[in-house]
Amino acid sequence: MNETNQVTLPRMNERAPSFDAPTTHGRKTLNDYKGKWLILFSHPADFTPVCTTEFMAFARHAEEFKNMNCELLGLSIDSVHAHNAWVRNIEQNFDVKIPFPIIADLSMKVASDYGMIMPGASDTAAVRATFLIDPDGILRAMVYYPMSNGRSIPEFKRLLSALQTADEYSVATPESWQPGDKVIVPPPATQQEAEERVNSGEYDCVDFYFCTKSL
Repeated sequence: MNETNQVTLPRMNERAPSFDAPTTHGRKTLNDYKGKWLILFSHPADFTPVCTTEFMAFARHAEEFKNMNCELLGLSIDSVHAHNAWVRNIEQNFDVKIPFPIIADLSMKVASDYGMIMPGASDTAAVRATFLIDPDGILRAMVYYPMSNGRSIPEFKRLLSALQTADEYSVATPESWQPGDKVIVPPPATQQEAEERVNSGEYDCVDFYFCTKSL
């Protein structure tokens, strides 16, 4: 890959790239979402079938995300006019109202800052990238999908819940964790702490490094 085609990706646990962009709900900046979680997600183009299924799924889960203190924000390399027409088309043809804004990124600045443009896929369209940004503006997770395959929106809801749980209780979550499941206690820092943990009866321990508990 030559220098002009290199993709710069944002880094997790650092401040998310700022933006100030036109959307279907007026101009939006990253600072507008301070104090809330934000899921920023890109799609290759308006009026495409896979993207339409994803937007309808995000719309159906929008109220659940809002109840989790999380806002949704879409993006593609299309104009506000194209976004507005597509949103109206979805409502007319599928009876699904899109309640969240969509960034019009004709300059590709936001898409470039977030590493959404993959030259191997397309030089002018954003891949299916999803970013979870916390209330302090820190990028906590990012997931990329190919253009040919749609995302699972419930997985992002699950991931958001896992991140919020890990933050609140200083724990980790195992594979396929769901709210209500046991969580993983961080490994002990000292040998004494390891012995005390295994013998305390407070946790369910397979060994000193693998202990779980219910919240």
